[in-house]
Amino acid sequence: MSSNKALPDLSVVLVNYRSADLIRDCLDSIAAHDPSLEAQYLIVDNSSSKEDEQFLKARYPGLVWIDMGYNAGFARANNAGIRAAVAPVILLLNPDTLAVDDSLSRCVRKLAASPYAACGVQLLNADGSAQISGSFFMKGGLNHLLPVPYWGPLLRWIAFRLRTPRTHVAVAGPAEEVDWISGAFLMVRRPVIEQAGLLDEDFFLYAEEVEWCSRLRRYGRLCLFGDLHFIHLQGEAVNRDQAGDGKGYGGLYTRKDRQLMVSNLLRVRKQYGVGWFLFLLVNYTWGILVYALGSFLHRLLTGRNPVGEWGRVAAYGRNVWAMWRLAPRMVGGKPYFYKVL
Repeated sequence: MSSNKALPDLSVVLVNYRSADLIRDCLDSIAAHDPSLEAQYLIVDNSSSKEDEQFLKARYPGLVWIDMGYNAGFARANNAGIRAAVAPVILLLNPDTLAVDDSLSRCVRKLAASPYAACGVQLLNADGSAQISGSFFMKGGLNHLLPVPYWGPLLRWIAFRLRTPRTHVAVAGPAEEVDWISGAFLMVRRPVIEQAGLLDEDFFLYAEEVEWCSRLRRYGRLCLFGDLHFIHLQGEAVNRDQAGDGKGYGGLYTRKDRQLMVSNLLRVRKQYGVGWFLFLLVNYTWGILVYALGSFLHRLLTGRNPVGEWGRVAAYGRNVWAMWRLAPRMVGGKPYFYKVL
């Protein structure tokens, strides 16, 4: 799959964390559906696995293997791949993705012929249904509060009454301009990366591509090519590691959710400042009381154990407490690796 040319059209960066079989399936699907693509493939290994390296190099001898030596997370690993990339266009691609046609090579051509700084495609679930592939910013990251039980739905109702625009793109048009693109498939021109800088290495996992896109947008527009498609199995690698099965990014109760909440709050701090950061943190905290009281009354009125959800309330509270412990560091703004998973 590697190119014989001195300079390939595309460098593809995939981060490996105990996901060699997913990467194999991803590369196999590209080889099957897009055999003419001239690309450099870089596997950045976060699991220090010689077995994975031997397994993948035996199948694809031309790929570049970069061993981080520790679980560096998404931003640091992708940055290592970007630094080693040689093509004028760089794609960050999740291991749990599959090509369904020649959308990858078509995407390279469309980006080259467009005015955009970066692009994505319409991601699909395994059943072929559309997956949110890009979105718009909501001031202060207020959308992160929507999953909070009882409190989030009230905020959503207020937002609808105020006619607040929706932040997500359910199904992208042929060239749908957005504020940020999913890191599962994020294709960027190299000169834009040189201007905007690499991904922020304070992030371990989640929200790093959103913060990065906020900087990429200073140097050009971002879009989704909705007529191009890639399957994204969504969270397959991290779910394996955490013995979970969640496919979304709106949880509040597990260790995976804790990392998500911390990363979202970190992104808000970096993009919108301390004021919005504190506003969200206070609302998350208020949400514990609202959840406890709301679930108690709701279950009591419906004839169920009134404290039946308090285990989840406690799990949510532990995750909020983890954010409070890190809050002084975030407010201070000094470099720190926010890994809580």
